[in-house]
Amino acid sequence: MKNNSAEIVLNDVAVDFPVFNASSLSLKNRILSSVTGGLIDRKHDGTVVVHALRGIDLKISSGERVGVIGHNGAGKTTILRLLSGVYHPTIGSAKISGECVSLININLGIDPEATGRENIKMRAAMMGFSPKETGLMMDEIIEFSGLGDFIDMPFRTYSSGMQMRLAFSVSTSVRPQILIMDEWLSTGDEEFRHKATSRMEEILDATEILILASHSKALLIENCTRLIWLEHGSIKMDGSPKEVAGAYFGGKAA
Repeated sequence: MKNNSAEIVLNDVAVDFPVFNASSLSLKNRILSSVTGGLIDRKHDGTVVVHALRGIDLKISSGERVGVIGHNGAGKTTILRLLSGVYHPTIGSAKISGECVSLININLGIDPEATGRENIKMRAAMMGFSPKETGLMMDEIIEFSGLGDFIDMPFRTYSSGMQMRLAFSVSTSVRPQILIMDEWLSTGDEEFRHKATSRMEEILDATEILILASHSKALLIENCTRLIWLEHGSIKMDGSPKEVAGAYFGGKAA
């Protein structure tokens, strides 16, 4: 049963990662990392800590479609994983109210040696479904994938298009209150693409909050009501898609 309303509230959130055996890192690599990603701090005892996110204050309410932009290493994946519950704040608090599904890596939990049917069970379990719930969804997932008798063949025997069909079919079998995506899902299979696009539209219509990280200016402006620009693990700009995209992309048609 769904909660009354979805909401995300981050208060002064920081996420740090200690790096062990970092003495072998060259000065060049340390400087490069501090330019292209979170800041790096070397403690007095020699421990190296990467400050992936710093001082994040953020509130996202039901009905919002939020795009996340920034250069590679700016903290986009970290904040998506934080919102998905994979990471927890080192400092501050993160309150996620509502059923949340992450499509950051739809192949997570896939075993090449297991059959398609077995992989559905494993992926569904990782998404939090009970065996009974998975059983009720099984026929619909198999039918949507269009894999037919291949569903009982090892996953490694599938073509890349068939593998994506299965992973997509399982991962999009739910209608969450909060949907988190790292780039738009592409099936890479032309005959399946129309069906996949329709399903994504259905999910977005039913989702209260969408968090989408992307490098596509057009995609972000078309699908988002708000953009957040991350730089060095902090929020540089938060506002309307046209305003933030204009500042970030400049004259580029990315």
